[in-house]
Order: sequence, then C-alpha cells, then structure tokens
Amino acid sequence: MAKIAVNVPDIGGHADVPVIEILVKPGDVVAKDQGLITLESDKATMEVPSSVAGTVVEVKVKLGDTLSEGSVVAVIDAEAGAQGATAQVAKPAPAAAPQAAATPAPQAAAASGQQADIECQMVVIGAGPGGYTAAFRAADLGLDTVLVERYPTLGGVCLNVGCIPSKALLHAAEVIDAAAHASDFGVHFAKPKIDIDGLRAYKEKVVGQLTKGLAGMAKQRKVRTVEGTAKFLSPNELAIENGGKTQILKFQQCIIAAGSQAVKLPGFPWDDERVMDSTDALALADVPGKLLVVGGGIIGLEMATVYRGLGSEVTVVELGPQLVPGADADLVKPLAARLKAQGVAVHLGTKVVEAKAGKKGIECMFEGASQPQTTLYDRVLVAVGRSANGGKLDADKAGVQVSERGLIAVDAQMRTNVPHIFAIGDLVGQPMLAHKATHEGKLAAEVAAGEKKEWVARVIPGVAYTDPEIAWVGVTEAEAKERGLKVGVGKFPWAASGRAIGLGRTEGFTKLIFDEATHRVIGGGIVGPHAGELISEVALAIEMGCEAADIGHTIHPHPTLGESVGMASEVYEGTITDLYIPKKK
Repeated sequence: MAKIAVNVPDIGGHADVPVIEILVKPGDVVAKDQGLITLESDKATMEVPSSVAGTVVEVKVKLGDTLSEGSVVAVIDAEAGAQGATAQVAKPAPAAAPQAAATPAPQAAAASGQQADIECQMVVIGAGPGGYTAAFRAADLGLDTVLVERYPTLGGVCLNVGCIPSKALLHAAEVIDAAAHASDFGVHFAKPKIDIDGLRAYKEKVVGQLTKGLAGMAKQRKVRTVEGTAKFLSPNELAIENGGKTQILKFQQCIIAAGSQAVKLPGFPWDDERVMDSTDALALADVPGKLLVVGGGIIGLEMATVYRGLGSEVTVVELGPQLVPGADADLVKPLAARLKAQGVAVHLGTKVVEAKAGKKGIECMFEGASQPQTTLYDRVLVAVGRSANGGKLDADKAGVQVSERGLIAVDAQMRTNVPHIFAIGDLVGQPMLAHKATHEGKLAAEVAAGEKKEWVARVIPGVAYTDPEIAWVGVTEAEAKERGLKVGVGKFPWAASGRAIGLGRTEGFTKLIFDEATHRVIGGGIVGPHAGELISEVALAIEMGCEAADIGHTIHPHPTLGESVGMASEVYEGTITDLYIPKKK
C-alpha cells in the first residue's frame, strides 16, 4: 500500500479556482478517475478525479478554498501496484497526448449496414467557431466536407446565442453609460429611453449578418451543411436527426466540435421562465426590475453589465473569494469598485441554498459570509460555467473514449484514441474559449489532410468584456507564486496615460510579468476600456520570446492605451520617464 497525494492538474492556465463541492470524505473507497472535488472556473465546473484507486486518508481542502495547478486535493492509500509518490491527474488539454483510461476503450459498434443518405471524406460535428473553421480549412485542402449543425444557422452557440449577441448588447450598455457620464465634460443628454424590441432587433441583425456570411463561405467552398443532431452509429457512420427525420451519413474522417452547454445547478425551478441560463438572458425577453446573477465569472458579469445598463437592479452572488476566478486579484479590483459605484451589489463567499418560484418572483435563500438583504427577484440568471457535450454523441459506438464529464482526450494533433476521429474546442477541456477552438479546428483539418503539424501554442488569452474589461495571458502573479517562479513585474498605471485621462477612465493599468533569469515576458494582464483589444500584443510577445527591452524599444503610437504595454516594460527595466520611480537602494 502507498499513500499518494492527488494534485490539481493543468486547468487551462487558471489559478485560484474555488472549490464548490467536496465529493468524498476520509474512509471512502474510490475508483481511479472518480471525482474527489468540484471546482468552478470562470467558464466551467470541473471535477478533479483521483488518479489511483484506493481509500481516502485525508481531504486537504474545504469548501471555498481556492486551488491552482499542483495544489494537493487529497491523500489516497492506493491499492497495490500504484506507482509514484505524487499522482498527476490526466488532463484533457489540447496539447496533451491521450491519457491512459481508467477503463478500456469502449468496444466500437459494427457497421449498421444501412444505406447512406450522405457520404463524405470529412464530417465536422458542430458549426461553432472551431467547427466551421475546421470544415472550411478541410475543404480548402481538398477534402469533400460535410458540416453538421443543430441550429438552423451556422455559428454554433458562440455566434447565435453566446459571444456575438452578448457583445452587441454590451456595446449598447457601454453607449448608455457613456451618455450618462458625458456631463463630466460638458455634454448633456436626456435620460435614454430603452426600446427593448429595437435593441433585440439590433442584436439579431448583428447575428444574422455573420451567419449569412458563414453560409456564403460554406457555399463558396462547396461545404455541404446538414441541420440536425448527430450521433455515432459506428466508427464511420452518423445518424443525423432533425424534426423526426433521420439521415445516415458515412465518413472517412471526423472532427467532433460539439461544444458545451450551460450548467444548470440543481435546486432552481428551471421549469419557470424567470430562471435563466445565458441563452435565456440573451433572448432579452424584458428588463427585470430586480435581477439576481448566480456566479461571478465572465458570463455572469457580462450579463450583469448588460442588464444594469438597461436599468435593472442587479445583485451578484459568487461562491469564491473574488470575481472572475483565474484572473489576478489586482486586475479585478477596478471592476469591483466600478460595479459598487454603479449600484451592483456583489456578495462573495455566498451561495443560493434554496430558490422557489412564486407569483411575485423567485424567492431565494442564501448561505455564506455576505448575504443579500433582498430575497425576492423578478428574474434569476444562473451562470456558473459550462459542461462539455462529449457524452451526448454516442461516441462509444465509434470506440471514442469520453469521460464522465463529457470530455474527450486528444493528442497534440487533436486525435482521439480512434485515429481517424479528431476532437476540438470545449469538449477537449479548458479553457473553453472560441479562439482556442478555431486554432484547434484548423490544426485538426490540416492533420486530417496529411500535413505533419501539432499544437504548439504557448499561451491562450482570456478576456472578460465587462466595464472595465479585464484581459490576461500567460502566467499570472498568483500562479507564479504558487509555482515558486522567480519573476519581476512591470506595472504602468493608466492614471499616467494621456489617452486614458482624455477618456476619463484612469482606473486601469497594464502589467507585464517577466522571468527574472532571462527577462523574457511570460505573462501579462490589463484592466481598462478595450483591454481585450490590447492583450494580443502581450500574447505575441510571449509567443516570440520577447525580452523587456524588445517591447520597450518597440515604438508605440502616442497617445494610445496600447503604449502602456511598452511603458510597463520600461517600468520593469527601470527606464521609464513617464513615471518617477525612486531607485532601489
């Protein structure tokens, strides 16, 4: 027998992710890959499984604790045959090779023998950013390609009911807020009148313009599109169901890009339309007088920003110790301060323990360190992350291994354990981001077409499109501390930026994190208007292995918010002239 410490695996670069559920206790007998705890990041809930079978000796965490990669979760008295003093949990990350499964690969079903309605060289399941990118690239490389999508239009969740419509509504909220503060510089507007039907029409126009563009590009590339829900019949067959009609598709290769869905926490009256997930919130049925947002991650805060701008009284409850789990705490502070000034009530370390539907609203009961005084809400938005859809495809009939959480392990070429079937996007693991999926989709298509490539991206940026925006990439300060890395930080406050002063938005800052040994940039974070537009330079600098001098010596246009990146490098180097920083003795 051997006592094994089970650690948190690579969770997509996130740090300080809160524990929302403990699934075992000392004395419990657990199987290999059985969940020990549940974490809630800004994009998904995820279990940390045991990498060995045995008996739980000690649980090292408690509810509300925040964990990062490498944090010890529990100690397991392993069964005979366990190897190693520290268990490394298998990670369904894009660059990871398929991990050894807790159980043998599922036995693939035999061919159905049914006549095919459609035949192709490549089929892509899911037409979100990753899926349509994969399909278009496969077609460009000469593969006869079919793209299957459950929605009537291409674009998947992101374009139809996610990233794009939310940004259209966030733009409206930004304009409303800008008009409200224009009096600060002598321009006065009347109080805006919200035409909810007109705003909804604008959002749908934005979505429609993009979906029509995708349909046109699919036609130009001769990509056949099929509407419906796909499930595997065998390693080379799909059944596609739509409106009671089923079509059989036979393929040579497949890319699974089926994405994820919003997590629906138990205990909420989901049969009542006043309880919403993110898709419901984006439908913009009305502007509730009082809105409760459950979850202080990116999705919840973006929708809180929208509805506050439209006039709702917004309350946010978050189980963890800070908003936007995964971002450094200093990046979150300006956002928290602005939300407070705008009248948004934020309650950390708090959860909803009961929610009941009544005639006057949704009555909620809370538990935690900071409980809202209001308990009755016109609408409740539950935004606690997303869960992968890998378990909804009958992938076992194709012999593809899928975890209990719907995740599919892939190698550095995005292949599953079945060589001619690839998987990309949300269902291969964190981070669940469209821009990660597009790169994975293009890679999978190129490998399927015979190119010798693999995933080599060093970093993936994350952005919260709140007000102010928060963006970060690479190693965070919290992660560096957790890992014991020797780093230096250059931080440039926007209070010293002429452009920020002119905008009346000086609460932000730009910081870069450097490896002390090499002076190479390994991470960065920005908070302020348009932070999401600025973070790309930092990502590129990390990819190119830039040193502080490379960034500082790059001439940035003035006056811009972007020049704060160069100035943050100068702060680190001690060459900054736009600030006075006394020399260290």
